[in-house]
Amino acid sequence: MEANNSDGGGSPETPATENMTTISHHYFGESNGSDDAISITVIESMKEDYGLFVWPCSIILAEYVWQQRSRFQGVSVVELGAGTSLPGLVAAKVGADVVLTDDSDRLEVLDNMRRVSELNNIKCEVMGLTWGVWDESIFSLRPQVILGADVLYDSSAFDNLFATVKFLLEKSPGSVFITSYHNRSGHHLIEFLMVKWGLKCVKLLDGFSFLPSWKASGLSGNIQLVEIVLSDVAKN
Repeated sequence: MEANNSDGGGSPETPATENMTTISHHYFGESNGSDDAISITVIESMKEDYGLFVWPCSIILAEYVWQQRSRFQGVSVVELGAGTSLPGLVAAKVGADVVLTDDSDRLEVLDNMRRVSELNNIKCEVMGLTWGVWDESIFSLRPQVILGADVLYDSSAFDNLFATVKFLLEKSPGSVFITSYHNRSGHHLIEFLMVKWGLKCVKLLDGFSFLPSWKASGLSGNIQLVEIVLSDVAKN
């Protein structure tokens, strides 16, 4: 549930192949080749609707994970609607135990997650997880951090998303949902649904406020990053 952006932190794309795939490279940390830097290679597909592109929200969330990397070391992470999985891959690269998920019916997307994990020499579990569906797989998850890049794009899916987030947060006391989204759906609907599902925002940031200028110059839009917890554990 990510989409393509031609600059936005990735290198220029390679020419499309016969199956309409491209490779993009995404860099985090100092660009001078220092040890405190990583790169992630992503396989994108022009023929897959939404799921196999790197959206600006994904770049912003991945950058946030990188800047908060000490927080992710040794932590259990689940990425919802992962698509090309950039935030989850960064989390895994900095030491998190990551499960990448997307809709159970999107077999091409799930297969691409496995390919990208192998391409980056990262061990991530890949799992089909459909929001609002309580199958066996979801009961095995106990994430300390839930990630979601641009998962708030289809208002008809919001209830299923928040139901899934609440279930996962309840499985792991003290856990948090961190998501980046275009403010095209409106804060009021999101705030209403958070109240409905017993959730509360504990941090709200302008997505460009922490983005390096060389990445920000290739992105556009009103992008927010929010941290959400269960309302009964939220603190003012």
